[in-house]
Amino acid sequence: MTVRALALACVLLSLAAGATAQESKTDELARALSARLDEIAAKVDGSVAYLVVDVTSGRRFARRADEPFPTASAIKIGILYELFVQVDAGREVLDNPEPLPAASRAGGSGIINRLHSPVLSLRDHALLMILLSDNTSTNVLIDRLGAEAITARMRALGASSYSLRRRMLDTEAAARGDENVASASDLVVVMDAIRTGRGLQPASQAEAIRILREYGATSVRAGVPSGVPVATKPGGLEGVQTEVSWVDLKGRPYLFCVMASFLADERAAGTSMTEMSKAAYEYFARLARAGTEGRLLGPIRD
Repeated sequence: MTVRALALACVLLSLAAGATAQESKTDELARALSARLDEIAAKVDGSVAYLVVDVTSGRRFARRADEPFPTASAIKIGILYELFVQVDAGREVLDNPEPLPAASRAGGSGIINRLHSPVLSLRDHALLMILLSDNTSTNVLIDRLGAEAITARMRALGASSYSLRRRMLDTEAAARGDENVASASDLVVVMDAIRTGRGLQPASQAEAIRILREYGATSVRAGVPSGVPVATKPGGLEGVQTEVSWVDLKGRPYLFCVMASFLADERAAGTSMTEMSKAAYEYFARLARAGTEGRLLGPIRD
């Protein structure tokens, strides 16, 4: 080997070592986050799954993420997606007000069940379904779109265990074992389809995002600063807490889902979900601020 070739080889080895060292730094941060998420999840008195996806790098942090759990109202994100698909295909119209079908009325509904003869559009029902988690509006949409069509669409997206098996608050169906289920991976797939607009026209994507971002206080939102946009859908039943979110952190957006069942204390589980959300946000916020060697860009401290 010539001197020149030897020198070039040394330079290449040096660059490779530098790249490996840089990868090791970020891997160390990722290992710390994974350990922190597992630590919080392990303290929950129940069964917990989670999935966190770094949209920029594709890195995943997962615990039982492919195992189906009861979804509670988080199942409704798939109904929202299917509504806009059918609107884009011309099979449904968003803003055609119609009388509320009596058969759709269900418990777990707000003002809509106090109204004598409401006339609402599908967009209105979508807003009530997501923002207030209204079960009557959800049943209107399930009956209109078709539970089998919704489940089939989710499977086609890649949400392989998403199953909409019953209407809202059908306790007899739930007692038979016909629970609405999905995995954390499934719910993240659906949220990501909305985030990227996969299968949706731009106007429908924008409206779905707008609706999901208008949701009020949630466990995940409590762990994220108020100025960061969060599209989210939580859900809760006896012994069950779920939430799937897209946190649109500038420079480092990420997807976040936690599912829990067999819970002894739903409120305590919600607090743990907030801790997990905060840990994830702090990790991604640090990556968003970091320069190539890990210096956090911000006020000069030299």
